[in-house]
Amino acid sequence: MGLPLSLNAYRGATRMLGLIVPGILRGRVKAGKEEASRLGERLGRASRPRPAGRLVWLHGASVGETVSLLPLAERLRAARPDVSVLVTSGTTTSAELLARRLPAGAFHQYVPVDTPGAAARFLDHWKPDLAVFVESELWPNLLLGARARGVKLALVSARMTEESAKGWRRFPAAARTVLRAFDLILPQDVRTGVRLKDLGALVDGYANLKLVGDALSADDAELARLKAAAGERLIVTAASTHPGEDALIASAVERTGRYPLLVLVPRHPVRGPRLATDLRAHNRTIALRSAGEPLTAETDIYIADTLGELGLFFRLGDIAVMGGSFLPDIGGHNPLEAARLTRPVVFGDHYANWIDIYSALGAGGVRCEDEAALTVALTRLLSDDANRARVAMAAKQAADAEDGVLDRLWARLEPLLP
Repeated sequence: MGLPLSLNAYRGATRMLGLIVPGILRGRVKAGKEEASRLGERLGRASRPRPAGRLVWLHGASVGETVSLLPLAERLRAARPDVSVLVTSGTTTSAELLARRLPAGAFHQYVPVDTPGAAARFLDHWKPDLAVFVESELWPNLLLGARARGVKLALVSARMTEESAKGWRRFPAAARTVLRAFDLILPQDVRTGVRLKDLGALVDGYANLKLVGDALSADDAELARLKAAAGERLIVTAASTHPGEDALIASAVERTGRYPLLVLVPRHPVRGPRLATDLRAHNRTIALRSAGEPLTAETDIYIADTLGELGLFFRLGDIAVMGGSFLPDIGGHNPLEAARLTRPVVFGDHYANWIDIYSALGAGGVRCEDEAALTVALTRLLSDDANRARVAMAAKQAADAEDGVLDRLWARLEPLLP
């Protein structure tokens, strides 16, 4: 049976789009959003040969999704050393991180744009035996092209917002065709499961890869050096912050009157220099990590604008404040990374993407509806060591309760492996 009219129209439109994609990509290179030396990968032209033997393809859009795939990549390589692992993503920051953290036998390529030509070149070169997509990446040309070539397909830790679901409902036949291409679909929560079922998906259970993982690692020598440099002050680490949150959190920390060191870890490290300039305008003493500026006992705010060091800065801090939760339209970020390191988790009122996990924190999390509430919460935690320790232990217990997700996911994926 042929494709629905809407998918044929999509295929025709993306074929035409393919004529201008190279120019668009060159523009993105100038904006720092693509790697010039690897632009061919975005057009489906591989920059390395395919390894001999079986190959599993894992895909996540950006940093958060690809980091969540790392435990699965490690499990694959440990359980099936005969299988090579290709991991694709679409951002330069995720590529940089994966280059450092992928296990031996796994490697990265940029995902091709979803034009028929780029998808075909990619699939014909790599010939994956199994493709695992994480969260919300549904690219019809890639998915249906893989299905036509006999590739097993899994959508795991799937997430679909109500807004995305509304978009797909406009094309019900297309949604059903794309979703029925998967051999396995495991949403990360019940709300996504309901939306996917309404669109025609066959849901096989639930699994959230962002709940998986050991405590983030850190360089012990660097941790000791930073602790010594900070002196005897307590430290508040604000992680994965977005524009508008940094100033709010910095103001709340100042208003506590406890004079802790604030460590700001912006979600996008490229914001570091501008953030330093903005905060210095308010007579704060700032040190910018990417510029090699030293942390001293006089530093008010240390801006940790680097990748892959979140474990270091959660360990350095006594309290974790989660960015992405103090502004609407972001949805929050994963609090378990801080909770696993036995840190009390303080967060704002906007965490729709993690509502189940923030709710599960219980006494290990402190919710703040605004800057005034954040000031009160931080003051209490900074001034009461016993209370801070109780909240931190409750956070750790909540994180430990989420163990076992990877084992359940592996049990469902293993039958699909070559």
